[in-house]
Amino acid sequence: MVLSLVLSAASVAPSMAAIAYDPDTATWVEASTLQKPARSGSVIRKEIVDYTSSYKPGTIVIETDERRLYLVMEDGKAMKYGVGVGRDGFTWSGTHRITRKAEWPGWTPPPQMRKRVPDLPAYMPGGPDNPLGARALYIGSTLYRVHGTSEPRSIGLAVSSGCIRLTNEDVADLYERVSVGAQIVVNH
Repeated sequence: MVLSLVLSAASVAPSMAAIAYDPDTATWVEASTLQKPARSGSVIRKEIVDYTSSYKPGTIVIETDERRLYLVMEDGKAMKYGVGVGRDGFTWSGTHRITRKAEWPGWTPPPQMRKRVPDLPAYMPGGPDNPLGARALYIGSTLYRVHGTSEPRSIGLAVSSGCIRLTNEDVADLYERVSVGAQIVVNH
């Protein structure tokens, strides 16, 4: 009888297991259930590359045709990331500044997007199911952002409504390296 009470109590006691974000399912799970370290799901890995340009270190350069983002570094180098870009009809180019940074940002779909996709919520709080992912860098006064994604397999594709997507892992890395006020150049 005592043993059955102990077992019964253990089954209803709250779990104290560590949780971790599983990017493959875009959900929070018990860390012990992950078979491998949490990775973005993209086959495009960030890397330091040779990069000659007239841009000063800290500048973000996005080459939409390449589906790559370059963070200019010292000594003719850049950190290169794979990105998802705007689909046909949603491409753009220009030079702006990063005006704001946010961790696990909430998302308010713009009116134009809600008109195209009427079942979108008016607002979605930040979290693993949010389309902006783990971090967002806001681009000037535009509607666009450099942000993470809950769809890591979209990296390397042209599928967004104009925003630049990185894996959650890569956008968290970029977020730590970039300051508000940094220049961002989008080439198309």
